[in-house]
Formats: sequence, C-alpha cells, structure tokens
Amino acid sequence: MALQTNLLLWIILLPLIGSAVNGIFGAIPWKTFPRIPATASGFVATGSVFLAFLLTVKLFLSLIGNGEVQTSLEQIAFEWIHVGDFNIPMEFRMDGLSGLLTLVVTGVGTLIHLYSIGYMGHDENPQRYFSYLNLFTASMLILILGANLPILFIGWEGVGLCSYLLIGFWFQDIEKAKAGKKAFVVNRVGDLAFLIGMFLLFQNFKTLNFQELSSALSSSSVEIGFGILTLISLLLFIGATGKSAQLPLFVWLPDAMAGPTPVSALIHAATMVTAGVYMTCRMSFLYSLTPITSLVIAVVAVLTAFVAATIAIVQNDIKKVLAYSTVSQLGYMFLAVGVGAYVTAIFHLMTHAFFKALMFLGSGSVIHACDGEQDMRKMGGLKEYMPITYWTFAIGTLAISGIPIFSGFFSKDEILWQTFSSPLGGLPLYIIGLMTAGLTATYMGRLFFMTFHGKNRASEKVRSHLHESPLVMTIPLMVLAFLAALGGFLGFPHFMGGHVFPNALEHLLHGILPLNQGHGSAAMEWGLVLVSVLVASGGLFLASRIYIQNPEKQASGPLVSFLENSYYLNELYEAIFVRPIQAFSIFLWKIIDVILIDGFVLVLGKGSKFFGSHFRTLQTGKLEHYLLAFIGGLVSLAILYMFLI
Repeated sequence: MALQTNLLLWIILLPLIGSAVNGIFGAIPWKTFPRIPATASGFVATGSVFLAFLLTVKLFLSLIGNGEVQTSLEQIAFEWIHVGDFNIPMEFRMDGLSGLLTLVVTGVGTLIHLYSIGYMGHDENPQRYFSYLNLFTASMLILILGANLPILFIGWEGVGLCSYLLIGFWFQDIEKAKAGKKAFVVNRVGDLAFLIGMFLLFQNFKTLNFQELSSALSSSSVEIGFGILTLISLLLFIGATGKSAQLPLFVWLPDAMAGPTPVSALIHAATMVTAGVYMTCRMSFLYSLTPITSLVIAVVAVLTAFVAATIAIVQNDIKKVLAYSTVSQLGYMFLAVGVGAYVTAIFHLMTHAFFKALMFLGSGSVIHACDGEQDMRKMGGLKEYMPITYWTFAIGTLAISGIPIFSGFFSKDEILWQTFSSPLGGLPLYIIGLMTAGLTATYMGRLFFMTFHGKNRASEKVRSHLHESPLVMTIPLMVLAFLAALGGFLGFPHFMGGHVFPNALEHLLHGILPLNQGHGSAAMEWGLVLVSVLVASGGLFLASRIYIQNPEKQASGPLVSFLENSYYLNELYEAIFVRPIQAFSIFLWKIIDVILIDGFVLVLGKGSKFFGSHFRTLQTGKLEHYLLAFIGGLVSLAILYMFLI
C-alpha cells in the first residue's frame, strides 16, 4: 500500500539548502559582505542534516506505525523525462529498506558533521568543506529514496563527484589531488557498465521503476545458463564493484584517506561505499533469478574480504588499516548478497556504519592529538591521555572483531551461517570467510594495542600536548559506541531466542527483500557461532601477546613487502591500463591532433595566405589594367571555344 506525502523531498532539500548556504555565503569570497564564520558554517551544515534526521524519524514512525508490512510513502516532485511512452518522474519512495538506510545516513551523518566542527576548526576553508559534506549527504539520500534507477543513478554520480571533491579537498598537495582523481576515474569504469545494464533493462522491460521491474520479473523463472538477465545483473554488479570497492576496482578506496578524516568516516561508513550493496539488495528481485551472477558475487566478495584483510594486517598507517578493513567488510556484505541473504547484508551494512564510523572518528581523534601523525609505530600509550577515545575505540574493535554481545558479532556470524547453510554458499566460501574473521580480529587488535597500549613512542614535542579531544568530537564517539555495542540486537537471531528479542530488522524488511536462503539446525548454528567466536578471540589474543609486549615488532620479508604494496595491484594496473592509455593519448595528441588535424588546418591557412598574397597583386586600382585583363579573358574564351568546336 502506497501513501502519498509531501515531506519526502524535504529530507533531500534540507542538506542541499545547507550546502548552498555554505557554498554561496561561505566558500565564495564575496567583497560586499563577510563570510559565514567557521563555527556557524559547521552548525548550519550539522543542523540541516539533523533536521533531515528528525523528519526521517517522523516519516519512518508513520511508516511502521501503519500496521501493514509492505506500506510505503511516495512523492512525485515533478515530471522529469516524458518522451512518447518513455516517462520517468522525479519520484521518491520510502519503504522499510530505504527508510532504514535513510535513518543510518542522516543519523550517522549528523554525528560526523558535528564531529567535523571540532576537527576542521583550524582549517583555512571549513565553509567549502561543509558545503561538500552536505552535498555528499544529499546525493546519498537521492540514491536511497529514488523510486527508479535513473534517480538512483543521479545520486550514484553525485556521491562519486563529492568523493572526488572531498578526497582531494586539500588539492594544493599534488598527491591528495591525484587520490581524488583516481577515485573519480576508477568509479567511472564501473559506472559505464552500470549505464549499459540500465539501457538493457529498459530495452527488455520498457521500465526502470523498481516496483514495475519487480512485477515484470515476478513471473520469470530462475535463469538457467547465461542469458539476458545474467548479463544485466553482471553489468549492474560491475558498477557496484566500483562504488563499493570490490575486486578488481577497490584500489581507489585506500587512497581516499587523503581527505579529512571525517570524510573517510562518511565515505567508508554511512554513504558512498554502501551504495553498491544497497543497489544489489534493492534489485534482489533480479539477482534472485540469476544464480550464475550470485556465484560470481559470492566468489568476488569472499576473495575481496580475504585479500583486503591480508593487506590490512601489515599496514602501519592507522587510517590505511581502517580503509582496507572497510574493503574487507564490504566483501562480507556482498558475500551475504551472493548467497541470497539480502536481509543479512543490510544488517551488516547497518552495524558496520556504526562501528566503522566510530573507529574512523576515533582515529581522527588520535591524529588530532598526535599533531597529524598517522603512523602507529609513533603512537602507543594513548590510553592514559585519551580515556574517552580509548574506551569507545575498544567497543568498535570488539564489534568489528565479532565478540559477543557487540553489534558486529550478530551480523558477521549471520553472514557466516548463511554462507555455510545456503544452497548458494558452501564450505569453501565459509572457510575463507572464517579465516578472514580471524585476520580481522588480529589486525584490529594490532591497531588497538599499538595505538593505545605499551610505551608512548611519540616525539617529545607531540607528547607534551597529548590530550583528549573536545566534547564536540567525543560526544559523537560516545553515541556511536552505544550503537556499535547494542545495535546488533535489532537483528537478534531466532536460534538464540527470538521470543526474547524479536528480529525487528527481519520484520521490517519482510516482503521487501527475499527471505534468507540458509537453513539448518539450531545446534549446528550454535556450533558455528562458537567456532567463529574462538577464532575472533584467538586473533585478539595473538595481537595482544605480540603488540602489548613488543609494539615495535615488525615482520619483514618478501611476503610482507608483497602485502604492504597491496599485491602490487596498483603497479599492475599502471602497467596494463594507465601507461598504454597514456601512450595512446600521446599518440593521438602528437600524431592525430598536432600533425594531421592541426597540420591540415595549417596547410589550408598557409595555402590561402599564399594564393591571397599573389592574387592581390592583380588588384592595382587602374582601369586600363582591368580592361586589359577583361579583353584577355574574352580572347582566351574565344580561342577555347574555337578549339572545342
């Protein structure tokens, strides 16, 4: 049942207005009036997202309070494209899935904006930063609330643009500018495939509206072999590998650390990188019919999760560890999608938003205290200087490691169970997923103990002013820590006693996403949970034994070098794609452009100049010369006529 409302558009407009206010009256240096002060700029940006959050809460409560499972709120803002039978309205829709994601984006986004007021307080142009941050949030909201693929694609490209602007925010540093450009270019590769997939969808079904596509495909049977549905679903998934940083297009995400740390929290936790997961879940009616694509997604996802975890375990930059951790956790989400556990994928997306935003903001608090230092080898012993950051970061570490009762435990173990028990999963995928869980606990324990425990290894200058971050930065940490600790109870599993804590998430998404594919006995599920908890605990214990007693211990050797350099994937892509394209571009420039095109134009110009300079001598201005030429021409024509006769 669809209910009409006039308020959905305002969820998007509020951060857009905040972006415009900061952009026009803050980022642009007008001569007629002064800029908005930095603090006021931060509160304008934060307030606009917070108002969007309050409005989302209001609409979400009216949505779930209706009593019907498949209720949705809809609003058509205006007719957008109308050509013949092709009609795409600017339509927005909130159901249980988009409502939950909107709550996460606006809620976590508000905390990141608030944190940014303290973090960016000394920047030269915080107004431009907050304008971009608001625009980023608005773009993600367009992506989530869009009722059809073209509107989703507007938001899809919007978050891509904003990631470029924010990753390269300090563009005076050439390396940071290159990181922004890299993110933009790599994402365009996936976006091209996404566009082709959209065109094929419209060609075959004459609509791009999600509900109409779902209805059109509801009568279809599971595709046997490789057909048009498999091709479309693969093309859309390639787009998702760009946005959500999966093999082979994940190389941009670690470089995204070049932007301000709160940007990393927004990109990695609440917005851009979850776009691909959301899109595949929104299109679950397509992916549930294409088992070949599901297998491809599961294999790519589990390999991405494992590869990123092995890289993270040798990184020394605190933000790089968290960046590769994000790639790995996104792999877990796509693993759930691949084995048909769409509800579980959204569950982990939500819990990951809580604990990953917490840890990125926590790392920003550490960097802020350490005078910009990001190398964990130059930290240590920060527990006594930064107690709030320490305890909140500890909760995030336990959550991502999968320790009961923290949020990541519930969602990660549900993914492993679904991978083991689903007909689309299997033991090999489960074993790799379990190994990744052990690596996750180990590298997060390494980060935590190297940063907060042991002897302080900072320079005397840094050590002299180590301090806890201000309240405007620690309050978001505490709120996120609460969510990271207890957010998992929203998806409390049935085998643990669903009558005590009903699975609210499953109820919310019932009828929107297919039911999870996994099945098996409660005893088997308890056994697998015990195994994963032992693996996670073992990883944390191993990290504590190594890095509390000897935090400066660093492994070495060819394998470590191989992992430190991210499997040399950047170098491989440089050799296979970047250099040949650059060489071909130089060829087009020097040969085609300069010699052929410019040469042809120059020849025409020089020829015109040559003939003009000679023929102009015929114009003497004397009548007798013109008369002589006229008579000569007549005589020539007469002679020619005689010969022709």
